[in-house]
Amino acid sequence: MLAKSAMSDPRDFINFDEIDKDGPQSYSRTISVSPSELQRDEIVNVGPVAIKAAVQKGSRPGEYLVEGSASFTADLMCARCLEPYPFASSSTFHLRFHPRPEVPQRQEEEIEIAPDELDVEFYTGRQIPLRHLALEQIQLSIPMKPLCREDCLGLCPTCGTNRNREVCACVEAVADERWGALSEIRQAIKKRES
Repeated sequence: MLAKSAMSDPRDFINFDEIDKDGPQSYSRTISVSPSELQRDEIVNVGPVAIKAAVQKGSRPGEYLVEGSASFTADLMCARCLEPYPFASSSTFHLRFHPRPEVPQRQEEEIEIAPDELDVEFYTGRQIPLRHLALEQIQLSIPMKPLCREDCLGLCPTCGTNRNREVCACVEAVADERWGALSEIRQAIKKRES
């Protein structure tokens, strides 16, 4: 572990001691990420993440404010047709770092987070890896249900054909018999109207 930290580039970390000593600091890195690090099946491939962060002391003791941006490209798998498609994201982020509070070991009750605390992250060490911020920004940018396009037709549930590329000969699903009474009412209304 010591050998690994000795080889690490200090520019890869937000260092709170530097900020305390020298004032606000700016960081800018391009970080390579593999899809396996993100542990999301819908990510087929991901390009390098360009991350920028400006960090300064906050108004509370031990508080640090981070204003930054992250951009990356990726290939995501569409949730409907299962085809990969290109995805690009460029976003800004605002974080506040606070020292991790001391919590009694036996405390089991839930702690409510106020709306103004949603952007707070807690730290125990005096360095925050930019890689962690980059990975977090990727996770926040990926849609919960990635779609190659809003009107994606998906796969045929019977034969598996990608309905965006070709029409299959499968018969449309028969309506659920529980809706039969409504179908009869609709037919009666059509007869009255004609």
